[in-house]
Amino acid sequence: MQVPRVPYSLFIDQVNDERVARAYITQDQIRYELKQPVDGEPPLLATTPIFDMDLPQRLERHGVEFAAAPPKRPSVFNTILSWVVPPLIFILVLQFFARRQMGGGGQGALSFTRSKAKIYVPDEQSRVTFADVAGVDEAKQELTEIVDFLKKPQRYAVLGAKIPRGVLLVGPPGTGKTLLSKAVAGEANVPFFIISGSEFVELFVGAGAARVRDLFEQAKKKAPCIIFIDELDAIGKSRSGSMGVVGGNDEREQTLNQLLTEMDGFNASDKPVIVLAATNQPETLDAALLRPGRFDRQVLVDRPDLSGRRTILEIYGNKVKLDPSVNLETIAAATSGFAGADLANLVNEAALLAARADRKTVTQADLQEAIERVVAGLEKRSRVLADDEKRIVAYHEVGHAIVGHLIPGGSKVAKISIVPRGMSALGYTLQLPVEDRFLNSKEDLQGQITTLLGGRSAEEIVFGKVTTGAANDLQRATDIAEQMVSTYGMSSVLGPLAYDRQTGNRFLGQTNNPRRAVSDATAESIDREVRQLVDNAHNHALAILESNRESLEVISQKILEKEVIEGEELQTLLNQCQAPEPVQV
Repeated sequence: MQVPRVPYSLFIDQVNDERVARAYITQDQIRYELKQPVDGEPPLLATTPIFDMDLPQRLERHGVEFAAAPPKRPSVFNTILSWVVPPLIFILVLQFFARRQMGGGGQGALSFTRSKAKIYVPDEQSRVTFADVAGVDEAKQELTEIVDFLKKPQRYAVLGAKIPRGVLLVGPPGTGKTLLSKAVAGEANVPFFIISGSEFVELFVGAGAARVRDLFEQAKKKAPCIIFIDELDAIGKSRSGSMGVVGGNDEREQTLNQLLTEMDGFNASDKPVIVLAATNQPETLDAALLRPGRFDRQVLVDRPDLSGRRTILEIYGNKVKLDPSVNLETIAAATSGFAGADLANLVNEAALLAARADRKTVTQADLQEAIERVVAGLEKRSRVLADDEKRIVAYHEVGHAIVGHLIPGGSKVAKISIVPRGMSALGYTLQLPVEDRFLNSKEDLQGQITTLLGGRSAEEIVFGKVTTGAANDLQRATDIAEQMVSTYGMSSVLGPLAYDRQTGNRFLGQTNNPRRAVSDATAESIDREVRQLVDNAHNHALAILESNRESLEVISQKILEKEVIEGEELQTLLNQCQAPEPVQV
């Protein structure tokens, strides 16, 4: 039977008027019966209840008989849903995140102790050999012995010879240490386990040591094979600080101890396991890692020389469409100090420039521009300089160029530009080395300081004032002068003594060399000698520019018109400059 519904307010009014005889209250509705319906009202009505704590007292006060429905008993299904399902969902969520943290798989709660090493099995398509590695001929020659041992271990076992269990590849970043280790595996045609040192260290104490054990267990099953640990310093740093106190990173130390134990434990018999490792910071490694029987052989993988750079450029040049007119010999000569990764980036950058210009091949100009982008940064033609600032930059860069051209040394001024590049360079003078130099004389270093001060000296001569544009030049000039006095012993006053401590990293370019404990008089002498070297170079630069004032004006006006001068035009202008006559004392 359908019972008409009325508003709750009407129900309350009818109760107050004492027209309601009885009421039945449930959770969903209130059904009530009227005493005397009027004007065709139905005797039975219903309304939707609201939260009203005074309703029982109201009904009792107006003589209404009322009753409430008993509460519904929950079903068994609802009980299961409310008490079983939420904990089950919670457990499933925990298992999901635990599997993600532990790397998945079917190892359950112990899967995070499994090694994360990637196995590289050489095949004909992906195989890397020594032919794919250039510029590190000495390192390849050292590692050839490892390859021969992996191929024919019995040749060494008959003589009682033992191949080094660990070989440490050291060198600057980007020189091809990882590629060289893959080439060893490719030449020997054996499995290759590769892992980073940071992948051993985990949040859970003991996980790193367990991963080391698992790694060597897997390697023994695949032997003969190679284990390659990249960035060994992540777990192999010295366990003693400067005061001989053991560090507090227990997890890293446990991992290192386990690595030392495994390298002592595995058996170099018929199926050898060779451990290769790479680092940029060999001076930070623990002494126990470098003792005989572990990483007792260190192979230097240094930046390539001229012929090495040319070979690397040929390897990466074959992967892009080079124009037949490209002269890689010139590019190799202009990239002194570049590592293999730098040269690969150089070729790729040139290919991007050629594609941007919609050319079909990579030209010599693209490679030259790529060198400038790598050395000086991107061009910032949107950075518009005021006319007076542009003149200052022009004279500043021409000052560098004239002084650098007349100072004897191993560099040649190849380009002058007043187009801003990089983050802060408002202009630049590109000097390319004529040959690779590994030693510098006192005269060479003095010439470098003089060249660095050529820009500031030009500003003084032309404008009678100096600007902040020479800040970086002054910093570099002062650093060279300090090294001459306190590191290289090139001071006739202080003699052949080293007044600083070599604590920097030679491969990462860090030069944090604090001065030794010296007397106040010695410190004053060092400062005085540094100042004397910089002052002499400054006066030399001023003398060169004063005697070539006309060339300074001509070249500066030319570059203000064209913004860039290079090639034969630049050499013709610079060849008109002449060194000043030496002053007779």
